[in-house]
Amino acid sequence: MHIGDYILNDLDTLLPNDDIAISKNKFKEQPFSHLPVVANKKLFGSISESDISTLDTDSKKTSDYHYLFTTFFASTEDNWIDLLNLFAINETNILPVLDKNKEYIGYFDLYDILKLFSETPFLNEEGSILIIEKENNLYSISEIAQITETNKGKLLGLFISKNNENTTQITLKIKTEHINEIIQSYRRYEYNVLSSHEDDSYLEELKNRSNYLQKYLNL
Repeated sequence: MHIGDYILNDLDTLLPNDDIAISKNKFKEQPFSHLPVVANKKLFGSISESDISTLDTDSKKTSDYHYLFTTFFASTEDNWIDLLNLFAINETNILPVLDKNKEYIGYFDLYDILKLFSETPFLNEEGSILIIEKENNLYSISEIAQITETNKGKLLGLFISKNNENTTQITLKIKTEHINEIIQSYRRYEYNVLSSHEDDSYLEELKNRSNYLQKYLNL
C-alpha cells in the first residue's frame, strides 16, 4: 500500500490566533505529543503538549509563543523508514504532512506507521534472528545474502544495528530449517556470531569441552 494512503486529515489543528486556553483544550481532546499550528494551509510549526501545559497566561495567543514552535514535517514522497526516523529524532507521535507546494494536507500517526512496519515480512513471517559482526572493510551485503542462500535459507531482511570505527553489526532475519549450517558458514567466513541459538553445534561443543575440562580439574 502507498504511504500516502496513511495520511489522515481529521485533526483539529491549532491556529496562530487561538488563545492558549483553546490550544490546551485541543490537546486534551487529542492524544498527541505535539499539535501543528496551521492557518490557510501554511504550517507555522508544531508545539508540544509538555511546553503548552506549563503556560499560565491562558488569554495570550498561541503565536505569542512562537519561540516554542518546532519545525518538522513529512512529505508524500517519504517512505516508512524515513517516517520512523522523523518520529524518532523529533520525539513525537505525529508528523504534519506537506505537499509539493509546501501546503499542509494532513498528518501521519505513529501508531499507523508502526502497524505498517509490523506487517512487513521482516516482522510478520516466522524466522530466526541472527546477529553477526565483522570488520567494516571486510563484510558485504552480497556475501551475507550468498552465505544464507547457499545454505537453503531465505533472507527476509537485514539492517545495520550497530557500528563503530572498527566493526559493523548486522541483524538478519532468516527463514530456514538449517540455522546451524548457516551459523557455521558465517563463522567460516570469519563473521562473529553474537546471537545465541539452541541449534548452534559449535557452542554445544564448546560447552561439552568446558564440562570435560572442569571434570578433569576436579579429579
